Amino acid sequence: MRTPTALAALLALSVQPAFAKEPALGSKTFTVYEAFLSPAQEPGEESETPKLLQKSLGATAPSTPRASRKSRGYGQIRFAKDLSKAYVDVRIEGVNPEDILMFHVHCGPPGMLGPIIVDFGHHTAASKLFVDGTFSTELSNENVKFVDHAPGLKPMLPESCPVEPGLPVQTKTIAGLEWLARKGVLYFNLHTKAHTYYGEMRGQLSVAQD
Repeated sequence: MRTPTALAALLALSVQPAFAKEPALGSKTFTVYEAFLSPAQEPGEESETPKLLQKSLGATAPSTPRASRKSRGYGQIRFAKDLSKAYVDVRIEGVNPEDILMFHVHCGPPGMLGPIIVDFGHHTAASKLFVDGTFSTELSNENVKFVDHAPGLKPMLPESCPVEPGLPVQTKTIAGLEWLARKGVLYFNLHTKAHTYYGEMRGQLSVAQD
């Protein structure tokens, strides 16, 4: 028969707090989202660009139907678990780097256009981003912001990438970006001289599969 002392010791062990993880792991472990990019994910053909935007976007090469394009890609965004930063790695094929005009992360559900929330060509010419078909960068809060690439157009919800649907509040942090990725409303979009509006190819981000 167990003594009161032994029972007290067992009880004390059963109510011990859970082991706390090392705080530094927050910047060294990651939640990973991935996307396979393809022209088929673009919600329309370049020939369907609204007339209001045709002149401002200024495609300088003939477009190719989505089903005929050979461009493909794969990309990841790795969010540090303390949500202080994120890392982006992308590989593309079937695209001449000199034809690349813009490369972004947009906010929008599959099959719908949405605003730019990360502009990778903001400080570097987009044609210089990819070296041997690969691109890598680190993101911080400063890189997360709404970008209106069509001057004079007033964005409408969900064009502000709201933190909550229906609220005109823009996402401005890595934490907010990861929250949108978790919802499945972030996508990569690569724009070329021939495909400036919808884009050359698109990749909707989802939780990475092992």
